[in-house]
Order: sequence, then C-alpha cells, then structure tokens
Amino acid sequence: MASIHQRICIAVAPEYAWAALRDVGALHTRLVRGFVIDCHLEGGARLVRFANGLEVREAIIDIDDMRRRVAWSATGGRLSHHNASAQVLDTGDGGCEVAWVADLLPDAMEPAIAAMIEQGLAAMRATLESQAPAVAASAEADWRGG
Repeated sequence: MASIHQRICIAVAPEYAWAALRDVGALHTRLVRGFVIDCHLEGGARLVRFANGLEVREAIIDIDDMRRRVAWSATGGRLSHHNASAQVLDTGDGGCEVAWVADLLPDAMEPAIAAMIEQGLAAMRATLESQAPAVAASAEADWRGG
C-alpha cells in the first residue's frame, strides 16, 4: 500500500487553520479555493468536485478537536482504497504546519495522488494566508525575526 506524507508551513494561527479544516463542508470556500470547486455534505460524507474534474465521495471518519485532526476515506475514481488525514500543528511562532497523510491502493496511483496533495497544500496556504492577512503578516514577521 502506498503511503504519502506531506507537510507545509502556513503563516496563520493554528486556531485559524483548524477552524477552516474542521469545517468539512466548506473546502471550496474556506480551505482550498481553486483546488476544490464544489463541496457539500450528504449524511456523514462530503461530495467533492476538484478543479481537475475528479469527483469523489469522502466519508468523514473523525474530527478531533483535541488533536486538530480530520480523517476521511474516499471512494470514486481509480482507487480501490484511500484513507487520509490532515492535522494542524502549532509551530510555536504564531504560525502552523499542516501534515497530510494518505494511504492508498493501487500503488501505481501514488504519483498522481502525491501531486494532488501537493497542489492541495499549496491551495490551503494561499487560501488561509489570504483570508487572514493580519495574522499572516504577524507570523511572517516573527519567522523573519522582527
């Protein structure tokens, strides 16, 4: 089974990033604008349409406020198995890091899914930092030492 682990630093307060991540039905407006173009909740799942045309149903497995972690399982497309999680980590400097882990089959899909995760994390950074400019500017100044 392929296992993908990617991380990105984001210059927003961890609480801000977590509020957007845990809002599982608002991916397209609060978290990854442009990467996801539509998302809506249906029962315990979200139906997601990506900018590349892919549509998947993601069962929400867990929303863990204590760990700031969301876990989901996706069906659709060419994958026979896919489960993933994203977690917001406090970097201690006013910003945060988001860790995204995905396990999937078949292994041959790893490069395509890894590329999508990389695009998703970039969209997450751009979305969150553009929606919280005062927080982002403050965290960036802290990172640069002033």
